Amino acid sequence: MKEIMSAGFAALVLAACTGGETDRSVPESSEAPAAAQGGAITLAATPPMGFNTWNRFGCDVSETLVRGIADAMVESGMREVGYEYVVIDDCWQVDRGPDGIIVPDPDRFPSGMKAVADYVHERGLKFGLYTDAGPKTCEGRPGSLGYEEVDARTYADWGVDYVKVDWCHSDSLSAPVQYAKFREAFDATGRDMVLSICEWGRNRPWEWAGEIGQLWRTTADIRDNWDSVLWILEANNRHHEAAGPGHWNDPDMLEVGNGGMTVEEYRSHFSLWAMMAAPLIAGNDLRDMSDEIRDILTNEEVIAVDQDPLGVQGRIVLDRGYGAQVWAKPLADGSVAVALFNQRDGEMDGSVSWHEIGLDPGPANVRDLWTGEEFQHLDDGTIATRLRRPMPGHGVVMLRVTPAG
Repeated sequence: MKEIMSAGFAALVLAACTGGETDRSVPESSEAPAAAQGGAITLAATPPMGFNTWNRFGCDVSETLVRGIADAMVESGMREVGYEYVVIDDCWQVDRGPDGIIVPDPDRFPSGMKAVADYVHERGLKFGLYTDAGPKTCEGRPGSLGYEEVDARTYADWGVDYVKVDWCHSDSLSAPVQYAKFREAFDATGRDMVLSICEWGRNRPWEWAGEIGQLWRTTADIRDNWDSVLWILEANNRHHEAAGPGHWNDPDMLEVGNGGMTVEEYRSHFSLWAMMAAPLIAGNDLRDMSDEIRDILTNEEVIAVDQDPLGVQGRIVLDRGYGAQVWAKPLADGSVAVALFNQRDGEMDGSVSWHEIGLDPGPANVRDLWTGEEFQHLDDGTIATRLRRPMPGHGVVMLRVTPAG
């Protein structure tokens, strides 16, 4: 295999190109890192997978909703393919008591958060909550500023496994300092809690957050439309070197199934999030989704690319300049995941050479991860032997390429 990604995430080497194409050839993989370092388990050794209430439900959260989502995650088969976190976003909290302890909305969560967490855990899942680094959340509920230790102990007592910490009303604060307070407070409880840093990339978290949280947002919020997906793909692609086991770039949660895009666009959205080793946090109503949407969210072979233990974030290696891109992601077994991506409305031909994805000329076994088609292709290094596949409009052809020699 040619050099695709060095252990130190070597700087991008630009190869010669023709016809106005930009060739961003990829690095070579090294051996997959262990999930444990120095005997300690790495939190989020692979990108977190789960569900968050915000994209579909906003402030309309309740224990009835959360219990229903947990049941649906099991019944739909999502738990079996790796989804595990059920996360309540903003609007679950209404006040603080005299002791400073955060108070859940008693009307929407009459059983209390521990009972909700227990319900989620009983179904073999994990439980997550939302807070804000500032004095108020984005929706004006009580934030955690000055209460980081109190909230950490409370969350631990409730059985929380994952905490998303937003950045509203926080512009006067230092993001590295404030998020470090959460990490220290979580660690002091003795309970493993994933820290999801959500300051939208304003403070360049890819430069400092890896020692603090397990994932950090790199962009503004996603919207349920094609233009938003395209913008986020380009922005998140710039920071591929920061990702790895236990520390992931987060291009925001999935919109798959929320109704603003076509099935083809949702398939592309999901495929490219997997290529980027992004957290796969569903945001649709799992209790009521079509077979097509469920099939996208539960495609085990695409999920395996996202969850590959090597932990490399795939990236654009060839941009043709007219809406056609080649993405590549080296995998732990020596194969390479490839996405031929068509940003334009109409169908067009996509193609890739082994050189562009870091492979030596020769035969390789190819599997289409959406159709299940398998075939062998020989690339002898000439233009005539490029692998060519038709790409639907706003669509992706996702392949796993394994050298056969």
